[in-house]
Amino acid sequence: MKKNFLIILFIAIFLFSGCTKDSKSNIVDKLNKKIDGLDAYQINGVLSISNNEDTYNYDVVVSYKKDDNYKVSLINKSNGHEQIILKSNNEVYVITPALNKSFKFQSSWPDNNSQIYILSSILNDINSDDEKIIDEVDSGYVITTRVNYPNNIGLVKQKVYVDKDANILKVEVLNDSSIVEMVMKFDKIDDNPTFDDNYFELNSIISDIETPDTTEEETSAIDDIIYPLYIPSGTVLVDQETIPKEDGERIILTFDGEKPFLLVEETSSIEDEFSIVPIFGEPQFLNDTLGAITDNSVSWSSNGIDYYLVSDVMGKTELIEIANSISTIPIMK
Repeated sequence: MKKNFLIILFIAIFLFSGCTKDSKSNIVDKLNKKIDGLDAYQINGVLSISNNEDTYNYDVVVSYKKDDNYKVSLINKSNGHEQIILKSNNEVYVITPALNKSFKFQSSWPDNNSQIYILSSILNDINSDDEKIIDEVDSGYVITTRVNYPNNIGLVKQKVYVDKDANILKVEVLNDSSIVEMVMKFDKIDDNPTFDDNYFELNSIISDIETPDTTEEETSAIDDIIYPLYIPSGTVLVDQETIPKEDGERIILTFDGEKPFLLVEETSSIEDEFSIVPIFGEPQFLNDTLGAITDNSVSWSSNGIDYYLVSDVMGKTELIEIANSISTIPIMK
């Protein structure tokens, strides 16, 4: 009797472990089948980005249509500032209505690195990691994978939360100390949206943008100089110069030492007519906005101020660390 009981128990354990393994494997297959089969989708969700003690929250709408068409609307929940990432006809733009400008990038976005709100990017990270970990939880599964953020090498892994029907619910990106720095919550994924013929056309998007009221920005000046809270060891501020502009002013801060760099702050200029500005680099989140990063420079606009940071000796990661430390909101006059 005891022997029979042990045999039954062994078979039950074997079957249970086998089913668990199969179910974990099947969830990746389901994800591949669901996402690869989409000709279009639209995502509504909330993106949260943590920077030291600050957290920036964005309402996000991601629209995709086959043949590599993307439109990503990012609205800062604290100030209503909107930016739109557009990829259409193999061209990449970051549209900034508050400046009445669109910045045109020479970029392979979104394929050049991991993207927390792009389904194909999340799936690619899962498929390319042979050491991924799949944990089964009550609501579904948590898939932990490596990530590829070359501009921020401190971000090393992500956790993808999936229900049992292979719907992505949430993605968390963690640093090398296992601290969550980015969270994307997927409130809704429409896998059969209808887009107008010109939905992914730049001119159509521009025509729908209301011209901003530029009175305050055009007459403002920088009242308080904003200094970076992080400065590399052995580097100090050696010069500070204020230069008047026709529509404001420019401040040049020169830092010298072991890791010299130049920081320029100037009042933003608003174009009377919508303009397209060619720009080098890749789109990059910086504090409360999207900017551009190259191998030796970072540029962005926030709260009526344009910033340009450049160094001949520092890499992207340290430049971003300096840029992200410039988070004080300037007082305008």
